[in-house]
Amino acid sequence: MGLLTQINDWLWTPLVVLALGFGLVLTVLTRCAQLRLLPAMLRQLVRGERSAEGISSFQALSLTLSSRIGVGNIAGVATAIAAGGPGALFWMSVMAFLGGATAFVESTLAQIYKRRIDGEFRGGMPYYIEQGLGMRKVALVGASVAALLYAVLAPGVQSNAISSSFGSALGVDPLISGLVVTGALAFVVLGGRRRIVIFVEVVVPFMAVAYVIAAVVVLAVNATALPAAAGLVLSSAFGANSVYGGILGSAIAWGVRRALFSNVAGVGEGTYGSAAAEVSHPAKQGLVQCFSIYVDTLFLCLATGLMIIVTGAYNVQPPGGPALASNLPGTEAGPAYTQAAMDSVLVGAGGPFVAIAIALFAFSTLVAFYYISETNLAYVLGRTPAAATAVLKVVLLGTTFWGAVQSADLIWAVGDVGYAALAWVNMLCLLLLAKPALRALRDFDAQRRRGLDPTFDPVAIGMTGLDCWGPGAEPVRRR
Repeated sequence: MGLLTQINDWLWTPLVVLALGFGLVLTVLTRCAQLRLLPAMLRQLVRGERSAEGISSFQALSLTLSSRIGVGNIAGVATAIAAGGPGALFWMSVMAFLGGATAFVESTLAQIYKRRIDGEFRGGMPYYIEQGLGMRKVALVGASVAALLYAVLAPGVQSNAISSSFGSALGVDPLISGLVVTGALAFVVLGGRRRIVIFVEVVVPFMAVAYVIAAVVVLAVNATALPAAAGLVLSSAFGANSVYGGILGSAIAWGVRRALFSNVAGVGEGTYGSAAAEVSHPAKQGLVQCFSIYVDTLFLCLATGLMIIVTGAYNVQPPGGPALASNLPGTEAGPAYTQAAMDSVLVGAGGPFVAIAIALFAFSTLVAFYYISETNLAYVLGRTPAAATAVLKVVLLGTTFWGAVQSADLIWAVGDVGYAALAWVNMLCLLLLAKPALRALRDFDAQRRRGLDPTFDPVAIGMTGLDCWGPGAEPVRRR
């Protein structure tokens, strides 16, 4: 564990600076597209396109949200507050806002450089690295890291949260939880991509809305305490609080770190679902992915964090420092904070409700992990042979079960290493490749100013050789 912790410190400390700085630069270069084009985001969700080759924008959003909405929205927020104090919640929100611009750029690039493979649209981080930068070897490294992360390193974080939450709420043995989760996951992933898309399209919106409603109930009951809680968050975020002012660095570091873990803006995770969508202009899907960041962090993470703070259901102990708050003595940071917050209002039902929410959040994430790892495997191999796909499924199912029965500290440390490694590969490449996405945005804005429904002509903005755009490409089909 000591070595993993040290590796994470080496990877994450400069990554926090890179993520904040890059998001700020892109916000300026896109003229704050994540805010000024919010109406266009919502329209695209309702008036998307689809075909036999591609899924709709809403389906792509659901597929992306199924990977973004997971343990980070409940356990991740709790660990951020425990390590960085209430101010970490503010910096999570800042990272979400700036990350919207990063998500726009990477998802627009995924659309621009997507390809037709086996009769379906495929694409994502390795595809735009190869085609946009001409760096095949770097793309292979990125795809390999992504396949390793989503098939081996990350699934355990999700299954471990399921087993620990059901263990604390209902006394279920982790072995039983692991077997049930692994069996259910096997049923979904063995059904192919269409079953995956149908599953997440139904489950993700339902679980997100139900969780937010429950959080709003808790906040409404504690409405009189909200102003004080908001003041605590802001004073802690800027180092002005008498108790938490000395851990400003931890608040920023853990707020950004857990925001990245939750919404993965800049990690490349959302690019695979984005590439699968059928749209008439790449910028449309980029905007949809901006909205997914808001849903993940500004809605779900913020709701969780405010619940925890307004009910006082948290401890604060910065790494290597003394405890600054012990409101739940002996309670480990994670789902237990949220369960205690819910249980303060929904007495006797809070723990089981949060356990069910975590199960749905984490399970949908596991389903999306399979899709992402399969896409990266197809890139590395150049195709998807049945034997390789079968091995991938076995590995994913095995690591899912393994994670359910291991210690939370080990599983989170392993997952953090994987996410940081992938974020470094993707963000460094985005630094070199942002220009095509910005040109696409300018073209999108220009067409909108002329009163047009934007359609993408890459030749008009100096881009050629794209597989799915330009002369000879089939037009999209309206719903």
